[in-house]
Amino acid sequence: MMKRPKTPLKLELPLIAFLGFFWMAIWQDFTLGTFIIGAVYATIIVRVFYLPPLRGSGRLNPLWGLVFALRFLVKMVAASFQVSWIAVVVGPKVRNSIISIQLRSHDDLIVTLTGHALALVPGSLVLDVDRTTATLYLHTLDVDSDDDAEKIRQDALKTEALIIMTCGNRSDVAVVRAEKRLGRMSGFSKTERDAPFTHRGDGPSEAARDAERAAGRIDEGAGSADSAERVTIEEVEH
Repeated sequence: MMKRPKTPLKLELPLIAFLGFFWMAIWQDFTLGTFIIGAVYATIIVRVFYLPPLRGSGRLNPLWGLVFALRFLVKMVAASFQVSWIAVVVGPKVRNSIISIQLRSHDDLIVTLTGHALALVPGSLVLDVDRTTATLYLHTLDVDSDDDAEKIRQDALKTEALIIMTCGNRSDVAVVRAEKRLGRMSGFSKTERDAPFTHRGDGPSEAARDAERAAGRIDEGAGSADSAERVTIEEVEH
């Protein structure tokens, strides 16, 4: 049996209390006795079984929570009308897409809240989550171009930013505030990923130069000093 990381009981009390209320909702019996039974079961589950620990951040900002709630409600209403329009006007011709969204935070609670916030909006569904890289794979409607996909990705990162400002840890909050000062989001945008860059140091590898020659991008007789190759990030990754 795998040993789970030890988490202080006081940090898991909010989760235990939530599961106690959830137990009452399941039985539709909102009494103290039902809550106590649910809390006992919840304590056994979170303290005995191997589960990812939800440590929490220890902070909660009601003002940012209100901003997130208002934005979420507006998106719910707008997306409902958009999906209705697509269903009536576009119909089967609508183009869908699966978009990978790498989040800033690796905190399981933030990733979970962000995934649910995105999935609850009509027209979008979280198909998978990669916990090792904090990446969500979001299925969305009516995506016709890379620009549309990038807008959805940026919108999802704004949702995560509001959740972080509401209940995220201080290091994630610092990242969001740094982005605001710099006027940009975390990670590479599509434009930055497509932009070429110059190799530094000892120059490109021989394999990279052979691939360039095979593609006819450089002259055979060009010297390394006179023909600094410029490749995209995708080419380096492959």
